[in-house]
Amino acid sequence: MASVDYPEPVRNLISQLKQLPGIGPKSAERIAVWLVQRGPDASLPFSDSLAAAAREVTECGVCGFFATVERGCAICDSLQREGDLLCIVEQPTDILPLERSGAFRGHYHSLRGRISPLDDVGPEDLRVGELVRRVGEGSFSEVILALSSDVEGEATCHFLAELLGAFPGLRVSRLAQGLPAGGGLNSADELTLLRALQGRVGV
Repeated sequence: MASVDYPEPVRNLISQLKQLPGIGPKSAERIAVWLVQRGPDASLPFSDSLAAAAREVTECGVCGFFATVERGCAICDSLQREGDLLCIVEQPTDILPLERSGAFRGHYHSLRGRISPLDDVGPEDLRVGELVRRVGEGSFSEVILALSSDVEGEATCHFLAELLGAFPGLRVSRLAQGLPAGGGLNSADELTLLRALQGRVGV
């Protein structure tokens, strides 16, 4: 006797949800059942929003952030930004914390990743060529490297610093690294303490 399972549309929904990052089989099943039990009032607006995002949202060809066909890129199309500053990040989502801090009002460039030989990701797999063209055609005075401080991030920073060093008059800098706000010495690792000491400033 065959075991009873969810109807095929529910199984298909669970299968699709399992492909999302951070969603395991049990979570996918709970979400699918919740949507089905709530009926069209919950599931149809969800599916409409998903379809609209897939249809209307695209990648900005300049900075790599999210843009829409109708309104373009909120960053690159803004006339209120400092045109001589460029901040390089790994992913488009890294732009939002910097924006929300209110501390940076320049332009951004998302690499869409970082150099990682173990994962077969080299400079040619990133948006490095676009970066070089953008810097060569632009009028930037400073490029800020806002990448991760792990091994892959360090390797990417060293590569980019050497590459961008070929542009005369261009200052290449990195985000300061050290103790987080509210953090104590007893919770910091050796590398964090080393960088905090090396990057110490006067008071």
